[in-house]
Amino acid sequence: MVNNLLFLVSKPTDNVLYAISCILLVIYITSLVMVFFYALAQLNLLFNYLKANRSKKNEKCPLFNLQNPDEVPYVTIQLPVFNEKYVMKRLLKNIALLEYPREKLEIQVLDDSTDETVIKTKERIEKLAATGLDIVHITRTNRQGFKAGALKEGLAIAKGEFIAIFDSDFLPESDWLHKTIPYFKDAKIGVVQTRWGHINRNYSLLTKIQAFALDAHFTLEQMGRNSKGHFINFNGTAGVWRKECIYEAGNWEGDTLTEDLDLSYRAQLKGWQFKYLIDVETPAELPVVISAARSQQFRWNKGGAENFQKMFRKIITSNLSFKTKAHCVLHLLNSTMFLNVFIVGVLSVPMLYIKNYFSDFKGYFIAMSFFAISTIIFFICYWYMYKNVQQKSGFKSFIQYTRTFFTFFSVAMGLSLNNTGAVIEGHRRKRSDFVRTPKFNIKSIDGWKKNKYMRKKPSKNVVYEGILCIYFFFGIVSAWLVRYIGKNDENTNYTFNTKTLFSANEWYMPFDSGLMGFHIMLFLGFGFIFYKSVFSKV
Repeated sequence: MVNNLLFLVSKPTDNVLYAISCILLVIYITSLVMVFFYALAQLNLLFNYLKANRSKKNEKCPLFNLQNPDEVPYVTIQLPVFNEKYVMKRLLKNIALLEYPREKLEIQVLDDSTDETVIKTKERIEKLAATGLDIVHITRTNRQGFKAGALKEGLAIAKGEFIAIFDSDFLPESDWLHKTIPYFKDAKIGVVQTRWGHINRNYSLLTKIQAFALDAHFTLEQMGRNSKGHFINFNGTAGVWRKECIYEAGNWEGDTLTEDLDLSYRAQLKGWQFKYLIDVETPAELPVVISAARSQQFRWNKGGAENFQKMFRKIITSNLSFKTKAHCVLHLLNSTMFLNVFIVGVLSVPMLYIKNYFSDFKGYFIAMSFFAISTIIFFICYWYMYKNVQQKSGFKSFIQYTRTFFTFFSVAMGLSLNNTGAVIEGHRRKRSDFVRTPKFNIKSIDGWKKNKYMRKKPSKNVVYEGILCIYFFFGIVSAWLVRYIGKNDENTNYTFNTKTLFSANEWYMPFDSGLMGFHIMLFLGFGFIFYKSVFSKV
């Protein structure tokens, strides 16, 4: 029976199979090379980040003196919200504590809510206004443009010269404006962005993985790019815009799901500079359920692809330096890396069989080393990030980091199907609604269960993710299976050669063994996502 099954797997129609194998090999190697280039860009950002960390103490910038009333600019704080039953009270209480001269501060609550929270929010705002705080409740009859539309509408009547924006789950410290607004004394600065913190980092494995990924973005990427004058993005929240910059860049537009990235690139193409403050942390809440993490990832990744389509030609034809253009393109292609990883993963199983059938292809499989090298680069880059964020070093910390890194890598691969769908939709410019991430304000381990905004049905991708989990388990088995297929003669008579199990020459096959480790991570990643989606929520 085993011989017959292996014969069916191995017996090809040579010409057709060879042609198909060539096509698959080209796609496979192209995706590997794309991931490798992205890894090289990350390595360059690491060097920039380390250099900036060493030199930032000597950095001198012109600053507003907020102790001098004549230098205190007018600031408008915008709070775009939508059906935020669980965090609205916390948000308003926190924002009311911000330290800034009352006569120079306005707060706009841009409320697009469609449920009972509108009435409660209005009552809370009226109580705050009675204390002398200049706070207004702005509602719309439709959600045209979603968040971008709300920000644009509020901007039209904003009193402030500078516009600070906070999503509903962000909790800036009381001196936040004093740490950010002074940098706008430099007339070239259009945006000041701060680093996100995570108030529920250790809530679950899911939140730890999200925190790990975001920490990499807010250290290596944001600081690595900003320190060399490359484009960065306003992250949608926890930052301040110069109103003049928004208008000159063309104002908020709702034609992508990441309006923040869109406006950021349009502003920088106009010559505005962004200031990133890595030492100013703004705490926020991470999604605690897999459905919320999925929707957030989908929105970010689709928006990234949409902005690549929107901005690529403008970047290439601009007068930016070649290096800045390269970083811009790779930045906008961040989400497309999920597509490449997904392609590499899916094709890696047939690659095992192709390599072992067509001997003249074996030389091409040295390209697999690109993925191994890329993984090592990511491992090194994220280690420096981890040390700085966690303020830990030493052997014990390195072991903890190694476990965290490979867990993150596996789960990121497990989300690759979800994110690949987002990327494809983004590149096709397929329009979809802005699906916000539900907030929880969890006070207990099972607090997520009562959230009325949580998606009740599992994602439509769950079935496919379960199938992929089985598929990559087959990939693990294939690392041994392909070694047991031996040719008895040149008439392509295949047999199951059990002696190769103990043959040192057959056992040491770096490509097969390397792919087995890759398939183990894919199996665990898709298994984790499938299990959390079907049997668990956190």
